[in-house]
Amino acid sequence: MNTHLSPLRENPRLSASEFPPARLNDIPKHYDAIVLGVGAMGGAACYQLAKRGKRVLGLEQFSIPHEQGSSHGMTRIIRLAYYEHPSYVNLLRRSYELWYELENVVNEKLFYKTGSIDAGPEDSWVFQGSWRSCKEHDLPHQVLTGAELHRKFPGYNLPDSTMAVLQPDGGFLAPEKCIVAFVTAAQAAGAEIHGHEPVLGWEPYLDGFKVITTRDEYHCDKLIISAGAWAAKMIPELRDLTVPERQILAWLQPARPELFQSENFPVFNLLVEEGRYYGFPIHGIPGFKFARYHHFEEIVDPDDFEREANDDDERALREFCERYFPSGVGPTMTLKSCIFTNTPDRHFIIDTHPEMKNLVIVSPCSGHGFKFVSVIGEIAADLAQYGSTRHDISLFQLARFYDPIYMSSIPQTHRAIGGGKHGAQRSHTSGYPTPPTARGQRQTSNVKRDASNVNVIRGVSHGVSRAQAEEWGYQLPEDVSTFW
Repeated sequence: MNTHLSPLRENPRLSASEFPPARLNDIPKHYDAIVLGVGAMGGAACYQLAKRGKRVLGLEQFSIPHEQGSSHGMTRIIRLAYYEHPSYVNLLRRSYELWYELENVVNEKLFYKTGSIDAGPEDSWVFQGSWRSCKEHDLPHQVLTGAELHRKFPGYNLPDSTMAVLQPDGGFLAPEKCIVAFVTAAQAAGAEIHGHEPVLGWEPYLDGFKVITTRDEYHCDKLIISAGAWAAKMIPELRDLTVPERQILAWLQPARPELFQSENFPVFNLLVEEGRYYGFPIHGIPGFKFARYHHFEEIVDPDDFEREANDDDERALREFCERYFPSGVGPTMTLKSCIFTNTPDRHFIIDTHPEMKNLVIVSPCSGHGFKFVSVIGEIAADLAQYGSTRHDISLFQLARFYDPIYMSSIPQTHRAIGGGKHGAQRSHTSGYPTPPTARGQRQTSNVKRDASNVNVIRGVSHGVSRAQAEEWGYQLPEDVSTFW
């Protein structure tokens, strides 16, 4: 098995065992589990293991919390109505329970209930999927037209033909506070957490693992890698499966701030002809926050990309706001970048490594994972402690990407396979192509690799029926051609 090295190592062929002993303690510290990456997922995993009495070390290359990855920006949506796939709802129910539990442990408010809006054309997968989720799981909800939504919440100004699902249990989490809460609770339960300690390498060692950092050498029985955008740099098998993408967030000062307060403005997921967007009431810092899912569709290296927002970023977001939330348009207050890390089917990866069952891989979450952090931490701890979990994670198993029939059911236009920018003519919903822009055209690839050497087969035919895919045990969204 090859040594797995972080991106910071100049010589990628140097194994962990080759580091000079003079740099290390004479007796390496041993832990029940080491967690690489103490963002949201890693922090939750550290907490869950520590409260079970395990000796845990969490290693983070940046500050805790930080703004280099996917878990910052003051607010993250949480919602029970889940158009991505109804099977997420049971995980969400447990996630809600664990968020409330964490609030009680740290005695701090982390979850703000505002209600959630999922809206789009009547035949769109956003509206239909959310409505289906509510009906299948008996969730309280209202179905509103665009005009009815405007009368109820005047900050919204959607076309009359828009249909919306209002689910009262939705809202937002405060991500930086959540991470601090997990880390604080983990430390109180006995976990050891290190910030600013990049991992240089890791490798199997005896019945566990050896981890080398810029400061020391550590040994453990179980290893959890929750490195987000850096996952593929730590686990080569994920190189084609977890693709980082630049995302831009905007905060505008509303012309009518009272319409964008938490009591008057539910969080939203909105599908319109320009694309799919999400947004929040004013919270934490000045301004109404919103963003376009997958923004300009820019695949990036998390260690080297344009982090500062530019004029094109701002212009595209302001044009959306002017059309659909005109009372929210005012001076730009803040622009921030973050990273989505996308899998080919946009579902998570939560699994043990196929060759090393004491290595747990925890979710790059394709831009919709923060709401699940509390339950994913529990699942990661289960997999590390028992090798299995009571939660249904069949949708998130790594093995699905080894199956050419499943891979053939995923549209080739998916960015994690083809790459690209905002100019891609990908359909967001029937009749709604992505508009072109001066920022460039999507780069596509039809490279097909030998299945024995790679976990993804590119460029395969899409002539696989839903019945065939489901016979293989895969649950596909109803509208597979537009789910992404």
